[in-house]
Amino acid sequence: MKVSIHHRCPEADSYRAARVKSLFNVESGATFDLEAELRIDDDRWSIGVIVGPSGSGKSSIGRQLGACYEPKWPEDVPIIDAIGDSGDSGAGRPFDEVAGALSAVGLGSVPAWLRPYRVLSNGERFRATLARLVCEAPALAVVDEFSSVVDRQIARVGAGAFAKAWRRTRGRAVLLSCHYDILEWLEPDWVFDTATGEFDRGLLRRRPRLELHIHETDWRHWPEFEPHHYLKLPRMIASTCYVGWIDGAAVAHVAVSTRPGLVEARACRLVVMPEWQGAGVGMRFLNAVCEAWRGGRNRYGKPMPMLFHTSHPGLAAALRRDPLWTQVSASLCGGDKARSAESIAGSAARAGYCETVKSGYGGHFRAVQGFRYLGPEEGQHARDDRGPEVAGRGTAQAVPA
Repeated sequence: MKVSIHHRCPEADSYRAARVKSLFNVESGATFDLEAELRIDDDRWSIGVIVGPSGSGKSSIGRQLGACYEPKWPEDVPIIDAIGDSGDSGAGRPFDEVAGALSAVGLGSVPAWLRPYRVLSNGERFRATLARLVCEAPALAVVDEFSSVVDRQIARVGAGAFAKAWRRTRGRAVLLSCHYDILEWLEPDWVFDTATGEFDRGLLRRRPRLELHIHETDWRHWPEFEPHHYLKLPRMIASTCYVGWIDGAAVAHVAVSTRPGLVEARACRLVVMPEWQGAGVGMRFLNAVCEAWRGGRNRYGKPMPMLFHTSHPGLAAALRRDPLWTQVSASLCGGDKARSAESIAGSAARAGYCETVKSGYGGHFRAVQGFRYLGPEEGQHARDDRGPEVAGRGTAQAVPA
């Protein structure tokens, strides 16, 4: 595909224009010409990138390839309702699909799902737009200023998260960006550099490896993570906390407590910082902690299997996909709150407490799903049963992005 761009505008003849021409030895600013040969006529690609400095013709090339993806967002509708709504091209998307798209591109902070697009931060807007694009999955999408309005950490991780989610669709995306640091994270099928005029297709790029260091600690780091947890619950009793660090930054948290009799442990309060969501850190972090407990590397010195419960649809889907885990329970709603209150009151009365118990647990419609960590050996059988497409997955401390 040959792209020819020729822009013309009237020649400036003002005093200031003449002075600029004289000072900087510029004859004219009224013309812009660009010729590009893009070998993308076939449909055997998923992600392409046009990269280069501002003013080098990226947007002009993008407009010749297709219309830029610029969705209109409703004024006061939360993004969980705006994405996949009946008015979108991806009409009537199921809730789990929308929630999965938000989690897949790294917007796993559930409170943000309940806010309108206009009140989100730049990083949240960037990822919300990517989630909407993944849900709608048009045959061809051109995204201008990709990752330009967010800090580079969010840009890189967000680019990698989008690439993984987008490749599950059948669409093709052309991303226009002035930043070269996202290329390794996107692993695009082709790249055209407007600065050099070079076109590369089939060049293998490998995402950077991230060294994740896990430290055992107490609840001292929880205040940093708590605002990003989707539930507001008290801290677990007699628990051990673990924090994952990358380049000196705290990126992940989980707490582990034991069940009666020390027969097994339960992990909870798993949080990944928003700027690292979508990089694959959370599952590797959780698996490493569970493997340590399974091997007896805990304060009790006793091997214990690990349980984990979540009502987050994206995390539940990730656990179901991971052959190291198996689902052991699912509850569509909480228990009978009145019966729970009666039980608590009865226990308090038998213990000699005089205070009246007015509340119990349950009564919600949150679908809580339970999983048990199998480990590499037991998980190998699951991998064999599920086929070769899941083979080769590990739990190394070096976490690939």
